[in-house]
Amino acid sequence: METTNQADQNDAYKPLEEYGVVGNLETVALVGRDGAIDWCCLPRIDSPSVFARLLDNQRGGHLTVAPARSFEAVQTYLDRTNVLETRFRTPNGQATMADFMPIPGETAPENHQAIYRRVTGEEGSIDLVADFEPRFDYARTLPAVEPTEDGVTASGENESVSLSGSVPFDVSNGSANASFSLGKGETRWFVFSYEQDVPHRPDDHRDQFESVVEYWRDWVHPCSGPSCPIAGPWHDLARRSELILKLLIQRETGTIAAAPTTSLPEVIGGVRNWDYRFNWIRDSAFTVQSLAELGHLDEAEAYFDACLTHCSQRPPAEMQPLYGLYGQTDLDEWTLDHLGGYRDSKPVRIGNEAADQRQLDVYGELVVGVHEAVNYGADLLADHGDFLRDVVDHVHDVWDEPDVGIWEIRGDPEQFVYSKVMCWAALDRGIDLVETTDVDPPAGGIDRWREARSDVREAILDRGYNQELGSFVRSFERNDELDAAVLRIPAVDFLPGDDPRMERTIETVLDRLTTSEGLVKRLEGDDGLPGDEGQFVVCSFWLINALVEAGRVEKAMSLFKDVSGFANALGLLAEEIDAETGRQLGNVPQAFSQIGALTSALLLTEHAAPDQSTLEQYPPRRIREQSPTTYPGHEERSNDNDHDR
Repeated sequence: METTNQADQNDAYKPLEEYGVVGNLETVALVGRDGAIDWCCLPRIDSPSVFARLLDNQRGGHLTVAPARSFEAVQTYLDRTNVLETRFRTPNGQATMADFMPIPGETAPENHQAIYRRVTGEEGSIDLVADFEPRFDYARTLPAVEPTEDGVTASGENESVSLSGSVPFDVSNGSANASFSLGKGETRWFVFSYEQDVPHRPDDHRDQFESVVEYWRDWVHPCSGPSCPIAGPWHDLARRSELILKLLIQRETGTIAAAPTTSLPEVIGGVRNWDYRFNWIRDSAFTVQSLAELGHLDEAEAYFDACLTHCSQRPPAEMQPLYGLYGQTDLDEWTLDHLGGYRDSKPVRIGNEAADQRQLDVYGELVVGVHEAVNYGADLLADHGDFLRDVVDHVHDVWDEPDVGIWEIRGDPEQFVYSKVMCWAALDRGIDLVETTDVDPPAGGIDRWREARSDVREAILDRGYNQELGSFVRSFERNDELDAAVLRIPAVDFLPGDDPRMERTIETVLDRLTTSEGLVKRLEGDDGLPGDEGQFVVCSFWLINALVEAGRVEKAMSLFKDVSGFANALGLLAEEIDAETGRQLGNVPQAFSQIGALTSALLLTEHAAPDQSTLEQYPPRRIREQSPTTYPGHEERSNDNDHDR
């Protein structure tokens, strides 16, 4: 039996930019431009995978519908929705596949977990295949696959999935495949479902499609006329970010996953591969703050209600920086050694030890976020006011202690400047909540908080700013190294954006952390981990925001144009970018990155000249340079690869 070498196997992985996503507010699937669903966890986003070819192209499992022979493909989203369209073109014909997931409890019954794939012939005649290879429990279980009246079903020890379609399937060795042809105007439906059979009823499927389109268009900000809060050349990326962020919100709990994936590497072949399918308080607070500015107040209130409920099960000293999406506190980190990893990047991890870290900035993110939500009208204080007071009082007690910071270093704790800034913000907003709402003052009176707020401020300005360097720095101990997180100082009103110290900090960051295309390194110095990493996308947007706050709007617009060019053709952003190749790195789509794009768009719209709203959109470079991607058809792949499992 012939086997491919490692280089050939790595070439079989698609670049991360070639994926779109669909979801149903409970889970998310990654859909490649080649028609393959290569990642999907069921029934929830944090469940074990059913398809994981993204992390092992030999054994991970997938569901592919694509042309049988060599084809070109492009992807777009149906306007103002999360319905993904993939257009296939061959020498003989063209077809479009629409992928979508009904929303349980909204457009479909509760517990309806399904991915619908509608394939329509548009030109000529096109031969296609459907290839179904489910692999339960992170590809640790080979299912029993059997034909049914409408398609096939696959069963593992404790779960089952089905694929229905109007074509006959051949079944062998835990897989199923079918071949079919489409002429112009002809349509085939495939419905992949979890723990249920969805009968093949095209009329019902069409109704589901219409309901899902209506759901997304009713939810997304209407953005009509000059009052649109994201009007400008950044509008399309901001709109897509809004829709992607909604996909990461869990319908039942209101919590938010930092990303729908695990272990996509921060450098190819490296070990910085983490599971992001959890609720980071920091990331989630940023998410709902941005969505609230677009009028999505229900999401903000639901999130903070769930978050405060989870956090208050223990005293503030034991508050975690992240929780499971259903409030789980035990997020032990494990490796899946049987999976090869994306492009041979090992280990593949599930769980995240960062849950056990001490990150003092998280208290500030929580209090600032709740303070803002309350100002928008969220009803949170009656149930959670006492806990918020206790959180701020805890910050009063520990603000001068070291932590591992926003970047979750796995080395010795430090007196991180950004953590101090967010402790100041927690005290500042806590004081305001006591003064302006029904939140009770702390024991001993609110003057204790005021005094601590002054002490934190003095410490930051005295020890967190390096006059010789001309910048706020990483930590009190390492005050000759930079941290891009200090760019957020104006965002929490610690200093105005045009303060000379912030202006100098911006210049130093531009000089030492930023590439010519606006990509920003998050941190100087060691972080306790081996290997390298890419440039952090969200840091670029923090730099853009700092420039706007400093009055340098034209420079900010120029950087936004450069940075937005690294989004994929759909507007999706991963955690990081490889500065040399421009490729996306890390988990995707990353909430932090999409938040950055949306927040910068909101700020630029507020501060840019009125005529900016009429400028042409900033397209991703993948669009500016794009020609359709060419893929081998199923028949060519079958000849080149061994499919034994």
